[in-house]
Parts: sequence; C-alpha cells; structure tokens
Amino acid sequence: MASAPDRTFRDRLRAREPLLGTFIKTPSPHAVEIVGDVGLDFVVIDQEHGPFDRGSVDLLLLAARASGIAGLVRVGSAEHILPALDGGAAGVVVPHVSTVERARGLAAACRYRDGTRGYSGATRAGRYGGLSRWDHVEQSDAGVAVIAQIEDPQALACIDDIAAVDGIDALFIGRGDLTVALGLSSSEGPEMVGIVASIAAAGQSAGKAICGYAAGRAEAEFLAQHGATAFVVSSDQGFVRREAQRTLKDFRTLNGSWSRPHAG
Repeated sequence: MASAPDRTFRDRLRAREPLLGTFIKTPSPHAVEIVGDVGLDFVVIDQEHGPFDRGSVDLLLLAARASGIAGLVRVGSAEHILPALDGGAAGVVVPHVSTVERARGLAAACRYRDGTRGYSGATRAGRYGGLSRWDHVEQSDAGVAVIAQIEDPQALACIDDIAAVDGIDALFIGRGDLTVALGLSSSEGPEMVGIVASIAAAGQSAGKAICGYAAGRAEAEFLAQHGATAFVVSSDQGFVRREAQRTLKDFRTLNGSWSRPHAG
C-alpha cells in the first residue's frame, strides 16, 4: 500500500500551523543550509531587495531542498514567478498586490489548471522529466503556496475583494511599506494597529492565512493576536549582525584592547 505523501508547506500554511522563517538576503546557499539545520520551517529568498539573479535563486532553492526546509521566493517582479516555480520553490511572496486584478493575475501565474503558468516538465519542479505531465501539473498546482503582500494604501480600499480571490493562500502584512506610504511615525501606533486588524480580518473572513514580518517575539505576539500564524523573523544578515554585535560587546568587557572607532 502506497504511503501518504508528505504534507507540503502550503498544506501547513493553509492549516494555520505555526510557522517560523527568515529572509535570505545574500546569494549564498550556506545561510539556507544553516537555518535549515537549525530547524526553521521556511526561508524567503528576497529577490525583491537582494542581489539575486536567476542562477543564484536556483542555487538557493537547491540548498533549501537539500536542507529539508521550504524555500519561498519573494519575487522582484511578475516575470520572476515562473523561474522560481520551475526551480522548485515551495511558494512565492509577491510584493505590492494592490488590486483585485493583480491578485487574480498572481494566482493565475502560479497554476497550470485554470491558470497561465507555462509548462515544462524538464525542470527541478518536474524532476527533470521524472514526473509524467499530469502528475507534475497536479503536484505543482496542489503544492505551490501563493502569498500576496499587502503594503499599499490602494490595497486597503479593496482588501476584502483581494482576500477573496481564489488561488491566494495567504496575505502578508507589509507594515514597513505601509508605514512609509502613509507617512506614519511608527509601525506600532494606533493607526497601524487598525490597519493590521482590517487586513487580518479580511484574510480570516476569506479563509486565508495571515503572515507578517516580526523583528522579535513581541512583534510576533502582536501579529498572532490578530490571527497571524506564519512569521518571518529577521534575516541571514540580521542574524550575523546581531551575533557579531553581541560577541564584540562580550569581548570588550574582557579588556579594552578590542575597542575601536566604528568603521561607518
């Protein structure tokens, strides 16, 4: 009797399991391997803000598979969706989904059936021809997580309609961009609390998971109060910087020989 297939990242996301991940900002597979070994649930390769081309994204997705961690790609633009999926991404995070039309286009770009995803079985996603055409179609359509990032004032006016789009699995609350776009003094003030609540309510009403970036546990707890279950915490760069600062501080207490002016 055949064993049941492993549950995908999308399955876990849609089931509202608590999921913890981090951004990968540097085009090296080693950070992906390390956080996979530590036991995080997923990484988000940040093609939007990081120095990634198609080859480096492909290499990091391979590292994610080898490390047993779900590899997502925050794409730089719509044309990057197909290469990410062909490379075996467990899902995509798409920035600036500000209209219903954009949400529908995003959902369609990630699906073969009733969608617009270009077909090729000769990819990592298709096991380089190891899957039959229709097995590949079924597995890909069932397994790819589609996450819409809500980070524009325009999106807030139609958030219920965006959340209701079939094929969108989760909403990612982009507090940073919203703070800048709205000219707010803080990402934690009363106005932002209301915005987070409205996005989360729309997502939950439509049966969609809620994701967000959390600088630390306190922010994660705030998002969790509004129904978030998937959290992106820090990044590979953030982890390195924080540990480097902690180590330097520890050594400076040993004696004064490590004190030096900040390099800039």
